[in-house]
Amino acid sequence: MEKVTENQVESGLRYADSGIRPEILRAVQEMGFETMTPIQEQAIPVLLEGRDVIGQAQTGTGKTAAFAIPMIQGIDPHIRKPQGIILCPTRELAMQAAEEIRKLTKYMQGIKVLPVYGGQDIGRQIRALSQGVQIIVGTPGRVMDHLRRHTIKTAQIKMIVLDEADEMLNMGFREDIETVLADMPKEHQMALFSATMPQAILDITGTYQKNAVYVRVMPKEITVAAIKQAYYRVAKKDKTEALCRLLDYYQPVRSLVFCNTKRMVDEITVHLKERGYEAEGLHGDLSQNQRDTVMNLFRNGRCSILIATDVAARGIDVSGVDAVFNYDIPEDIEYYVHRIGRTGRAGRKGRAFTLISGREIFKIRDIEKICHTTIKERRIPTPADITKIKSGKLFVEAMEVMEKRELSSFKKSIQQASEENGFSVLDLAAALMQMRMGDEPEEIQEEKPYFERIRKGNPNRKADRSSRKRKSDFRSGFGHPGIRREKKK
Repeated sequence: MEKVTENQVESGLRYADSGIRPEILRAVQEMGFETMTPIQEQAIPVLLEGRDVIGQAQTGTGKTAAFAIPMIQGIDPHIRKPQGIILCPTRELAMQAAEEIRKLTKYMQGIKVLPVYGGQDIGRQIRALSQGVQIIVGTPGRVMDHLRRHTIKTAQIKMIVLDEADEMLNMGFREDIETVLADMPKEHQMALFSATMPQAILDITGTYQKNAVYVRVMPKEITVAAIKQAYYRVAKKDKTEALCRLLDYYQPVRSLVFCNTKRMVDEITVHLKERGYEAEGLHGDLSQNQRDTVMNLFRNGRCSILIATDVAARGIDVSGVDAVFNYDIPEDIEYYVHRIGRTGRAGRKGRAFTLISGREIFKIRDIEKICHTTIKERRIPTPADITKIKSGKLFVEAMEVMEKRELSSFKKSIQQASEENGFSVLDLAAALMQMRMGDEPEEIQEEKPYFERIRKGNPNRKADRSSRKRKSDFRSGFGHPGIRREKKK
């Protein structure tokens, strides 16, 4: 296996200089892209040479285009049979990848793309396949079903891609994947993309790839400067209030809230809805129809806040996410990168907020170290801050109405009511403002730093050997679900 390092490729390679077909280049430029992302810059030239690739990159790095462009380049539109297959872990990811590939093939006459996945009528898919499809994007189980039915023929397959390979293995698809790979023609190209490289992935690459080139995008390239990261110390009982306070203060148009459990997703969703937020929850216990409904609401802007678990959110690729909130700090540091990578895309700025309690400060330090980033500590906005923000927004809206609308009849009604009932216009304005803004936020007592609270609990106690050992063990990974401690060799 050959490795391509960062300094072996030019920085910011332009699509126009990459050797891709003019039809694809036109579609890329129409989508608003001029230069490649790091994973595209490394993978596309190698794949265009016809070589196998192992790509290590997280969500939000442009992986789909990295393998889709070379696959499209090699398609013969005159052959109305499958020439490329892409395996994805979830229905959502398969649909998103298929949609992006359709955009890239906009000016490629005769190329058809079809997503196939469980939960959809297989007869409908069979009819679509019989009409001639060159690129298939599907989940391993459904692709395997078609292979068994001989409704997908592999004789003309030139390239196969495993996207989010680690997640497919985590979901138990290894046998299905190997069944699909075993059915490929002897001469074909294979690309595998994964956020992590466990031994199971390496076993697949060793068996099914030939002299693969290893390309890698480190987390530091995902946690880019465009994403402002901050953490807040807050007691667990005040986390939901702190989340609402941050939503009110920063007022993101579209935001993602991540929790570690399905139960917490449901609880926060109910709480936010009760407080008037446009929020929906997403987790593994929802039916496919429910998941589709929630995602459509979020994509179409009818839901501004999506609360999800890491597994349920895998494969979500929605543009225009202004902020990511880590209600729970992720149990695995790599998930932090996955989460915040969903904001600050395509040159936009984004924000990432993390709520922590107690010892979770150690996880913040570990994230900073491993991801080569800085997460600043911030204070939760005060009730006065929220009132100022809300009133400012209300004043702006009122000024716009004053400039654009005729208000003489309303002025007359207010003046008459004031005189008849003995209240001032100022009192009425204040009452209407309170009705619009709601009650003032509850008080939140921020947590003091972890060790400061320990010292306060026993001010006469000096750190003895056992306490120092516990602190050392925690930093090195004992009792720390976000760190895997490796044995010394």
